[in-house]
Amino acid sequence: MGYVAVKGGGIAIEESLKLLELERVAAKEAADVKQIEGAFPGLIDQVMGEASLYAPRLAALALKQASGQPDEAVFLLRAFRSTLERPYISRPVDTGTMRVTRRISAAFKDVPGGQMLGATRDYSHRLLEFDLEQEGDAERAAKRDVLERHFGIVPFSEDAADVDAAAGQEPGAEPASRDFEPGCYPRVLDYLRAEGLVPPSRIDNTPPVDATMVPLSIPAPRSVRLQTLARGMTQAVEALGYAAIRGFGPSHPTVGELRAGTVEVTVDHPLCQDGAEDAYYLGSIPVTEVESVFFAEDDGTASDEGLSFDVGYGLVMGGAETKAIAMSVLDHCLSMGDTRYPTQDEEFVLYHVDGVEATGFISHLKLPHYVTFQSKLSSVRATRSEEGKEADDAPAV
Repeated sequence: MGYVAVKGGGIAIEESLKLLELERVAAKEAADVKQIEGAFPGLIDQVMGEASLYAPRLAALALKQASGQPDEAVFLLRAFRSTLERPYISRPVDTGTMRVTRRISAAFKDVPGGQMLGATRDYSHRLLEFDLEQEGDAERAAKRDVLERHFGIVPFSEDAADVDAAAGQEPGAEPASRDFEPGCYPRVLDYLRAEGLVPPSRIDNTPPVDATMVPLSIPAPRSVRLQTLARGMTQAVEALGYAAIRGFGPSHPTVGELRAGTVEVTVDHPLCQDGAEDAYYLGSIPVTEVESVFFAEDDGTASDEGLSFDVGYGLVMGGAETKAIAMSVLDHCLSMGDTRYPTQDEEFVLYHVDGVEATGFISHLKLPHYVTFQSKLSSVRATRSEEGKEADDAPAV
């Protein structure tokens, strides 16, 4: 691809960047990084997940610098991550020890340990709340205090009637529920595995390939497939998952279990690498995990054990539940490997869900392509000229 120098191009680019900065600071009021981090947790999760870097403050900074454009913020955060040293590699995260804050199953009404609805908008009306337009710091603080006492997060006080009234609740109302502590719960599908209805989870001690360090190659190991889907553009993963369900894939899933919570991240001691007591605890990160169930239809190759179920797996950073479900659908699709369906074609899916790759290539079309286009233009003109000469030389009928 050829590019040519444009006279005054450097100055024009500098002025363009100044105009961009003027647009960013032109507003009389602007949110700072802390406000962005606190007000848009879902957007922060999306940027961190697609950038493969858990850093809420830096994700908020990237969003501010990108004027709220998620794809540009992801690009910025990935670029920063590529400059960081990696002195340690964490131990494999055990999601079985997740401190669960939300746990539901669409397959079963009653599950051992009970379903935990948690914080969700799934059952709410999507109506604009115009009161939020006038909500100030005082109103927000009053609501926070009432809700924290409601869930038993802070001790209940009889002297808080004025705060209750300000938030529109009955003065002195006792907390409706104090069962707020997150805990560890068994996986729902483990009970189906015990019955032999779901294939057991295979233990694979092969060291995973770091998809952020090694270029994608096809066929890809499952560790790379899961990483690529987890860090893929949220809307792209959801769109392909939806396409698979609509008929461009194998079947319709049932969410066996969706759980959200925090998992611990640990690294080995630099001198002693055996035993859990030698691990250094770095902290906990929020994740969402999904196991979807697919009916394994009999294609004539079923074993004597008869029909069973297949499982698709999804795990994403933060609370992107829809993405995690779509990821589980695509994980199952890619395990089938029938390239007649685009959602089962590993190359088609993995190469096209990466947001930085997609936006980068599409955006580069705006850059100068003078040489290549002039070559094509010359070819078209020459062809048209030859066709015109042939028409003039043709004998009259």
